[in-house]
Amino acid sequence: MKRTGRRVNRAETPARGAELLLEIGVEELPYQFIAPALASLREAAARLFEEARLSSGTVATYGTPRRLVLVVENLALHQTAVRKEVIGPSRSVGFDQQGQPTKAAIGFATGQGLSVERLEVRATPKGEYLFAVKEDAGRAAKPVLLALLPQLIGQLSFPKAMKWNEAAVRFARPVRWLLALFDGVVVPIEAAGIKAGNRTYGHRVMGRGGPILVRNYESYRKALERAGVMVDPMQRQRVIQDQVNGICAKNGVKLNSDESLLDQAVFTTEWPFALLGNFKTEYLTVPADILMTSMKEHQGFFSVRDGKTGELAPHFVAVANNQLKDMSLIQAGNERVLAARLADAKFFFDEDRKTRLEERVKKLSGVTFHQKLGTMGQKEERLVKLVSMLAPALYPHPSSPDFLNGCRSAAHLSKADLLTGIVGEFPELQGIMGGEYAKHDGEPEAVSQAIREQYLPKALEGELPRSPTGTILSLADRLDTIAAFFHVGMIPSGSEDPFALRRHATSIVRIILEKDLRLNIDQYIDHAMNLLIDSGIKGTADSPQQGRHRIMDFLFERVRHYGRTVHAFRDDVMDAVLKAASADAIDLVDLLLKMKAMQAVTAKPDFDPLIVGFKRASRIVEKEQWEPGPVDPDRFQEPAEGDLHRRIGVCRADVHREMAGGRYDKALEALVGLKPAIDAFFTNVMVNVEDASLRGNRLSLLKDVKECFTSFADFSRIVVQGT
Repeated sequence: MKRTGRRVNRAETPARGAELLLEIGVEELPYQFIAPALASLREAAARLFEEARLSSGTVATYGTPRRLVLVVENLALHQTAVRKEVIGPSRSVGFDQQGQPTKAAIGFATGQGLSVERLEVRATPKGEYLFAVKEDAGRAAKPVLLALLPQLIGQLSFPKAMKWNEAAVRFARPVRWLLALFDGVVVPIEAAGIKAGNRTYGHRVMGRGGPILVRNYESYRKALERAGVMVDPMQRQRVIQDQVNGICAKNGVKLNSDESLLDQAVFTTEWPFALLGNFKTEYLTVPADILMTSMKEHQGFFSVRDGKTGELAPHFVAVANNQLKDMSLIQAGNERVLAARLADAKFFFDEDRKTRLEERVKKLSGVTFHQKLGTMGQKEERLVKLVSMLAPALYPHPSSPDFLNGCRSAAHLSKADLLTGIVGEFPELQGIMGGEYAKHDGEPEAVSQAIREQYLPKALEGELPRSPTGTILSLADRLDTIAAFFHVGMIPSGSEDPFALRRHATSIVRIILEKDLRLNIDQYIDHAMNLLIDSGIKGTADSPQQGRHRIMDFLFERVRHYGRTVHAFRDDVMDAVLKAASADAIDLVDLLLKMKAMQAVTAKPDFDPLIVGFKRASRIVEKEQWEPGPVDPDRFQEPAEGDLHRRIGVCRADVHREMAGGRYDKALEALVGLKPAIDAFFTNVMVNVEDASLRGNRLSLLKDVKECFTSFADFSRIVVQGT
């Protein structure tokens, strides 16, 4: 019998609990895997314990490259008792006229593990129904954990995983030991072909005492510290920061802060020890970006600057994974390896400068942008044309032949550094090295700066391009990239966005809004699409117009994201403004100003009642069938009709005037001022009268109300708070 409902009552009395300690000991994990794994472990544990009806206190996770640790405080010793009530068939279906159970009742009872006699008949709003009521006292926690913990371990996933023994379990690295204690007693689970015990292992070098016997988390933590392991990542982070600060203060240098490098240091060590190293000053002739990137990407070293001049200093800070009495050997080893890396970087830099960027541009025709989108040479040609259109629109005042030629030169040379040795070694230096080489080639400062800024911003909070030429190039590059992938049907779906199109769209939104750039973005999307078509790239959309609409919808989603995260705009406010945006002239700055004004007016006490009146008028106009026409004042029979008509005329003029001047708060004030007249109309006037001409005249009046509002935004999207 199909169940139509379920109710579960849980006991309110908190259960007595004990500590659960789970450690998964592994071969060294890639540092990038650890923090996500710990977060996943914590969330999955909390969810599984709740589903298993095991209440708990704090659920915490800790980890190092060799261990993932779960600690649960006050985990219940017994599952919470529940009373389950399942509704079954109606009484009339479950019992015949003689009161005997039918097959429906028997089947329902059997499915619930009860006899028919134990079913209860209860009254519901739909009539009398059969209920199965079952008491589940629950089980002791330990047998539940025996099944739950292997499941928890098995749910952990990683970007890359491997199989290494007969158990054929997939994990990021081979699992070498398991520790599982509940209330101080071993939980003998088995996972990944290994049976859990009460022993752990210390640091590979510093912890030479063999297995460590564990009673609880406190003894576990203290014993591991004696064996060279700080199990808490936050503790390791504090230690690293204190050590690095001390080194910098002692040596008169300042650290180039880098959160990703700090995370790497935290999750590649069990016992971190920071030390200062040195490199030859001759390498300082290489641009600082190259040296810093080489130190970071190849070795995971922090770079430092001279405390007085602010210039890059010939030193670095490394974080070792142990602490020896004499750290000079480790320091010398780090210096030797870095010297080789810096020598390679200097070689690439010296060789790259032997060939001008202009010569490299010719070879871009041999570099694939994407198999469906041709070459980087074709992209470069489109960028030159696109910046030529954008420059006069965005910066009409500095638009001179020199400015326009500078924009074109920057676009022309912008992708040439893809063919340099340094960018081949460090792809993250794209643009940065192009700017450096353009400067070396004698290009104007505006050109080299624009090339350097073309990939800005790199994140929602990232730095924007500073120069007008860099702003134009960044916008053009992103517009072309989005238009290109949409043109061939490669559109982000769900969480999948392999070409970072959402990031590109967010960057477009940020540049336009934060630099207050007034342009019709729809027009330049159209230009970008036409350039693709003109270059012979076949699209998938039924028409260019359809492709443009898809891109605008995608861009509006990024506007919503920006408005939500930066300005805390209400979703309905943003929808109301965006849905009313003209398809022929989309000015994002103008839309943002409307959103700000709309968000502010929603706080006024008259706003929600006004929207109720507007929606009522709008629904009537949309529902009724009549021949729309001009409102005839001679047909008015009630004073409220004439008053509303006069006020709409004044309001329409006020709204048009204030919107034309960009005074959107004043325009909204005019709309809010219609509230008394709208209320009076609905109080004193009946719209659906038998006289067709009178009815049509009143509907036309309400149509004028609707159009007055929709000239500003689609107010039907506004959600009246509390409804």
